This record gives sequence, C-alpha cells and structure tokens, in this order.
Amino acid sequence: MRRLFLLLPVLAATQAAAQQTQVHRPAAVTAEDYARAEKYLGQSMTPLVVGGAVQPQWLPDGRFWYRSQGTTGTRIVIVDPAKRTRTDAFDHPRLATALAQASGGTVDAANLPVQAFTDDATSVAFQVGQGRFSCDLRTYRCLTQQGQADAQAQAAGGRGGRGGRGGGPAGDPNTVLSHDGKMGAFVRTHNLWMREVATGRETQLTTDGIDEFAYATNNAGWTRSDRPVLVWSPDSKKIATFQQDSRGVKLEHLVSTNVGHTRIESWKYPFAGDSMIFMLHRVIIDVSTPSPRVVKLQMPPDAQRSTICDHIVCGGQWTDIEWTQDASKLAFVSSTRNHQRATLRIADPATGAIRDVIDEKVATFFESGRTSPGWRVLAETNEAIWFSQRDDWGHLYLYDLTTGQVKNQITKGDWNVLTVVNVDRVKRQVTFIGDEREPGDPYFQYLYRVNFDGTGLKLLTPDSANHSASFSPDRKYIIDTYSTPTIPPVSVLRDAEGRKLVELERADISKLVAAKWQAPIPITVKARDGKTDLYGLMYRPSNFDPLKKYPIINHIYPGPQTGSVGSRSFSAARGDVQAMAELGFIVVQIDAMGTPGRSKSFHAAYYGNMGDNGLPDQIAGMRELAQRHSWIDLDRVGINGHSGGGFASTAAILRYPDFFKVAVSQAGNHDNRNYEDDWGEKWQGLLEGNNYDNQANQLLAKNLKGKLLIAHGTMDNNVPPSNTLLVADALIAANKDFDLLMMPNRRHGFGSEPYMMRRRWDYFVKHLLGSEPPKEFQFGRPVS
Repeated sequence: MRRLFLLLPVLAATQAAAQQTQVHRPAAVTAEDYARAEKYLGQSMTPLVVGGAVQPQWLPDGRFWYRSQGTTGTRIVIVDPAKRTRTDAFDHPRLATALAQASGGTVDAANLPVQAFTDDATSVAFQVGQGRFSCDLRTYRCLTQQGQADAQAQAAGGRGGRGGRGGGPAGDPNTVLSHDGKMGAFVRTHNLWMREVATGRETQLTTDGIDEFAYATNNAGWTRSDRPVLVWSPDSKKIATFQQDSRGVKLEHLVSTNVGHTRIESWKYPFAGDSMIFMLHRVIIDVSTPSPRVVKLQMPPDAQRSTICDHIVCGGQWTDIEWTQDASKLAFVSSTRNHQRATLRIADPATGAIRDVIDEKVATFFESGRTSPGWRVLAETNEAIWFSQRDDWGHLYLYDLTTGQVKNQITKGDWNVLTVVNVDRVKRQVTFIGDEREPGDPYFQYLYRVNFDGTGLKLLTPDSANHSASFSPDRKYIIDTYSTPTIPPVSVLRDAEGRKLVELERADISKLVAAKWQAPIPITVKARDGKTDLYGLMYRPSNFDPLKKYPIINHIYPGPQTGSVGSRSFSAARGDVQAMAELGFIVVQIDAMGTPGRSKSFHAAYYGNMGDNGLPDQIAGMRELAQRHSWIDLDRVGINGHSGGGFASTAAILRYPDFFKVAVSQAGNHDNRNYEDDWGEKWQGLLEGNNYDNQANQLLAKNLKGKLLIAHGTMDNNVPPSNTLLVADALIAANKDFDLLMMPNRRHGFGSEPYMMRRRWDYFVKHLLGSEPPKEFQFGRPVS
C-alpha cells in the first residue's frame, strides 16, 4: 500500500501533463491554411516595411540628398551634416505642379522621379515618360533639358543647339573602364583589347591568347562571365591581368529537356582531385605607349584561388590584388591549391620581377577576412597590413615590407576583425568591421577604428545591433543603418568619432504588425560539447498554442562559408521558414560549429570531415529546446535545406535515422568529389585515397529509415545533378523507398520556385505533421 500511495501522485501528474500538452496532428491541412502561410512569404511581407534605409547622394559642398520612403509616398530630403539639419529638398506639391505643366503629363508629388541635383542643389533633373526635364528650385520653373541648355546659352550670349556625345564603352558591362574614364578594356577572341571612350578607336593589347589559354577570362567552373578580370593602375597607364590556362581541365556536361534532339552544354569545370585545374599566368600590360607592352611576371602560374571566396572574383571584384598609389608596384597574394598557404608578393611592372614579402601557412585553410581581403600594402612607408587568425581570432598585424617581419599587432583579443573598410595612411588609422567584442549577439557587426600601433581602438557604431555603415567622400561623416532580427532598421548620421548627429530614418512596420507578422525568437543553446554557446532563430505559428505539441523542422545551411541564419539585420521574411511554421511546425535555424563569424577553431571544427555538417550541434540544440519547451515534439523532427543545406539534410537522415524522421533535400553536393575543386579542397583537403569517403552521402544509403525527398535541377551548372543521382542510385541498390524530384532545365536556384515550395510543404505536412495536404495548392490564386 505504501508503494501504491507513492506512485499515485506521479501517475496523476503524468496524466495531467499529457492532458495539458497534446500532439498537434490535424486530420487535414486545408487550402485556407496554405493561403494563410503564403501571406508570410517575402513578396507579401517585405513591402509592408516602409523606410529605414538611406542611400545618400553626396553633393560637392558636403551635403547629401536621399529618398525618404513613408506610408504616404516618397519625399526627397536634403541633409546638411555641418548644420545637423534634415529638411525637404523642395516644396513637393509645387514642384509636381510645375513639372506636370512642363511635361504635359500627370506627376505625383508623393513619388517624384528625381534623377539628380546640380552641384549647388539649385536645380534638379527628372525623367517623365520619354522626356528629361530640369527644374530651377529658386523659381520652380521646369524646362526640357534642351530648353534649359538653350536658355543657358542665350543667357551666356551664345547660340543654342544640340551637343554631340562621344562614343565609347559607357554602360557596357563587359568593359572595364580606366580610372580616368578615358579607356575601356574588354576581351575579344581570347585576347585583351582597349577602346578609347571619346573616339571609339580600338587597340589590340595581346596577340597570343587562344582557346583554353585566354586573357582575363572569368571562368571558375561553377560560375562564368564575359566581364574581363583585370585591374587598372591608378594612373590609367597599366593593366594587371593574366592568361587563364584551362588546357587539360576536364569538361562537365548537362543535357537539356526538350522536344527533339537534346542540347548538350559542355564547359570547363574541374572537380576535387583533378590533376588539371585553372591556373593563372600573371601579366602586366603597359598601355601608355603606341605599342602596348606585355610583361610576364617572373613566377610559376598560380592556382586560381583567393583568400576570400571560391573564385578570384569575389563580390564582382578581382580580389587579392592592388596597385601601389604611385603605380610603381603591383601587390598580390598567391594562394596554394589547398588554401593552406598564402604569400604576399610585390611585382615590378617594368621587369616582371617578384619579391615575396609575407608567407603564412596554416593547418586547415587561410582566409584574410569576410567580404574583402584584410591586407594592404603601404609602399610610401615600406609597410604592410596583414590579416591573420594565428591566435585563433581574426586580427590585423603591421609588417615591415623590407624584412617581412611583424612590427606590431594592431588588434588583439577574443573577437574578430571581419572587413577592412579604410586605411588612412596620413593619420595611420584603420577603420574596420568587427564582431564578438560587444555584449549580446556575437554575430552583430560594428564599425571600429584603431591606430596602426594598436592604440586608440574606438567603437564608432555603439548601438547593440547589426550595423551597415558608409562614409561621406571626405570621410568626415558616417551613415549608419542598424537593426536586429526583431527590431526594424534605424538610420542615423554620425561624425567621424561616432557621435550621433541626426536621426535620418526609422522604419515603419505598422502595416507589417497589422498583418500579424511574427518576429523570430532569438535562441541560445549549447553545442555538442555542452559548453559552447550557439545562436539562432526559432519560428512559431501565429496561432501558436502552448498546450499543443508541435513537430520541429531544422532549416539548415551547415557552412563552412556561411551559416543557417544569415545576416542578423532585420528581415520581414527569411525564405519560407515562417510560412512553414504557419502550417503547424516549430522551425529553427542554428549556426552550428563549422560556420564563420566566431573563432578560427569554431569555424574549422569539422575541417576534413564535411559529413559532420554541424549535425551533432543541431541535435544538441533541438534537444535543449525541447527540454525547455513542452510544446516541441522530438518524436517528429524534420530537416530541410538547399545546396550545402541539401547535402546536410540528406546526411542528417542517413547519419541519425532515429532522430530525423523526414528530410527534404534540394540541390545537394552529396559527394564533393563531384563538385568544383576549390570548394571541396578548401574544406575537406586535397583528395588523397579514400579521405573523401567520410562525407559521401551515397555510402550511407543503407541507413535510411524515414521519409526522404531529394530534388535537383537537371541543368544545375553549380552543383552537377550527378550528386543527387548518386544518392538515388545507392538508395535503389539498398532497396530503400524514397522520393526523387528532378526539375527539368532548372539551374541551381530552384528552391523558391512555387512548385518546389509547395512540394516541400506537402512533404512535411503529410509525413511529419501526419496530415493530408490540400491537393495541388497553387500560390497566388485566391482560395474559393
């Protein structure tokens, strides 16, 4: 009796808990449910955020103007930083009336089509229909631009008339202009050419370029462009470029889907482990003489690598190369094929002679920053600034160019320099973006300044948030826009010391809130080691009921070059994660170990074992969340992702089949032996023997227990479709049930396509929620 008495309260408590938290498993999810979820996609939510950001157009006198978006339209605002004033640039209704009279059309005062101001801001140019107009802000008189020119000529005692325009490459995206704007360089038949902007006269700069050994060629295998890769010298007299050697590089092939004979698309695309990859034969071309002179740099060819991204072109710019200010030397970094060694080199443009200055070797992978290289050559003082993670954090070091020795460490501590923004050679100061130094979310980015000698470190954007900052041309002022995943953007004007001068804009999200927008919930959980803090976001349905138990979906991007959450700035919608939550799920994004933005050891946590994918951290994080929240059902766990996330989601259900029950995997690089050389060799290492087996999903096919949908575009020229077909073939051989969706003629980015999104939602609703989805729901169509 005593034992029964002790057990009864426990049994009663268990029954009460079961009654309080009930599994959320509706019999059917309706078209109305899908329509409600659709409203949480970006196309519906993003337009409901009004204002917040500032795109300044600076005037010669130090003022700037910008378009201020409000709930009633757009106003043109002019800011005088010296006077700390922010005012309307003109009387909008009056100017709209004048412009309508001049153009003969209808002009909305709340959306004036401003193009530009004159230097003194006394006149403003507009485009109305096919006509261009100029309005005098002193008289509010508007004329066509030709009429304005005639009036100016008459006032000057001259004759009006049409002026001529010089020909040239203006607006040609495949031409790179010189600094003085007089010349443009472009590629024709594998060689580099130059065109005078004023006259259109062309000059052939090289003559030995041939197919597979062409000049300035922009081909990384996974991405290609006709825009030439080159850098003009500051004096516009020289061009730094290369011959890209793709001789012997193997071809990759794609096959179209169409009526009649298929089209074969073939192009150079090296895989990890290939004996031949893209190599760069660096050259400098002197264009200052009638006969251009090509100088080959005296060095072996470089592997096509950078210290920032997969390709030498990062963010549209050729990285790891810069001219000295007097154009007397060319500085660049050579990186080895495995990214483990980076060498700063100085070239003599006249002779091609090379001098190695700094040489750094690492055991995993070398990077020099996040969005741009963190090194600079200061030839005028015979110094160099160099980025390194040698103390486990990203920091800057001052080097002596002659000796190649460190003079002093510029920044230090358990935090990171991410991007060098500016180097003031006179004041001997570096302005940079950093993270991990301030309290709060370690991924919040801030703007700092520090002296070359390491003293005077100053935080310039102090608000606890993620900051995006830009400088005035004279660098006296900062326009700082900051926000968090839950707090909308605010833009302020600061002086060079970071003092707030004027609040410029504050986003209005009243319409967003009225639409029942759900802010993501920032979360912090422990990693697999039980010690390291991980950060992420959690999403719940707008009709969330804490007495129900919800399945949980892990939306993953495993790294190593980025994480699941992405930017910590405000966003009204992050893909379809909130929309999926609306269907009856808890959705989480966790930045696991192996992703950037933290220490080097954190980033390199699974170097050489990409099959890890941070999955032990994802599991540990979701287990911790379920311990905190009774409404998370760990018996129903799903995972989905695209590209690297597709790789990780398939790995999850195959490596942890008792934890993950459903996976939707899109465009995954399931075996990096079938992916571009640079990516796999940077994070997994060079292919040697069977060292890539630990990341190959197809080798784990026999483990499948749950429901797996794998999808791929048949014309994916980033991740070849063979990656997904390898997994499908292995699953067939293992006699496993799975679902395969090949999207005909799609490239890599089909994940947000309505059909794929609907199939993804259906799959989780049916197999994870245990409900029947509406048949063939169509986005954008009203539900009857």
